[in-house]
Amino acid sequence: MNLHQFRFVREAVRQNFNLTEAAKALYTSQPGVSKAIIELEEELGVDIFTRHGKRIRGLTEPGRAVLHSVEAILLEVEGLKRIGMEFAAHDSGSLTIATTHTQARYSLPKVVQAFTQKFPKVRLSLLQGNPKQIMEMVRNDQADLAIATESLGEVDGLISLPCYQWEHVVVTPPDHPLLRSKNLSLEEIATYPLITYDAAFAGRTRIDHAFALRDLKPDIVLEAIDADVIKTYVELGMGIGIIAGMAFDAERDKGLRSLPAGHLFGTNVSRLALKQGAYLRSYVYTFIELMAPTLNRKLIGQVMDGEKDLYEL
Repeated sequence: MNLHQFRFVREAVRQNFNLTEAAKALYTSQPGVSKAIIELEEELGVDIFTRHGKRIRGLTEPGRAVLHSVEAILLEVEGLKRIGMEFAAHDSGSLTIATTHTQARYSLPKVVQAFTQKFPKVRLSLLQGNPKQIMEMVRNDQADLAIATESLGEVDGLISLPCYQWEHVVVTPPDHPLLRSKNLSLEEIATYPLITYDAAFAGRTRIDHAFALRDLKPDIVLEAIDADVIKTYVELGMGIGIIAGMAFDAERDKGLRSLPAGHLFGTNVSRLALKQGAYLRSYVYTFIELMAPTLNRKLIGQVMDGEKDLYEL
């Protein structure tokens, strides 16, 4: 059996069982259509159509089941063609990125802007969630790639690549006593109410680990999933904040001041995760290169092929 036979059966039904009209619609001959249908019936061992003489009049009971399968198969074939066309079109298609709020708000805007200028025909979507959620989005084919700081290093079924490094900063109101500190310490920070990220976000594990090593228990009065919320409550005087350095802009955040805290909480690495074995369209490589200029298509391809230890920041 073959796709031509399936198309002939479907078109015969669409043309109200008129094989001459079916042949015209498919740009072929009526005898060819009739012969192909008979050969399919012989191979299946059932009559698909009821007949009166040489003319077909309707579908038999097994014919209705055959038609249902034929339509499903041809629908899948048409879907495959669309996939092929999308992947063959190097400058058009879709790209779905799953990421956290911090990445979407502070790291991605310039990358997205540059990407859309290069590929205006690509439909770009941003999905937000916590690190666990965005990993599942990639694993379940809801997203093409994930970007986050936490939990992307070793996940079954995903390939992880480092993008860039960043450090935390402490944010305070403009007149806060900490601004007079010559060498900011964890002990000083721990004396004030603290506002920082929820446990799943933006390097929070490093913050907790740093305090635990010094046997300190900071007074965390509020946890949030994004830096904008943290900064808002710091401005209200509820406490001092610890946020990702990328989330502070002196020009934009004029009601706050920042203190470098990398020497206290260490360096964090934001990572990009892809599904193992995924086919990457050419513009996906371009997006990754915009996100992490130290990466290139050859290196990404080698990592996707299993050379996981090939590249680290």
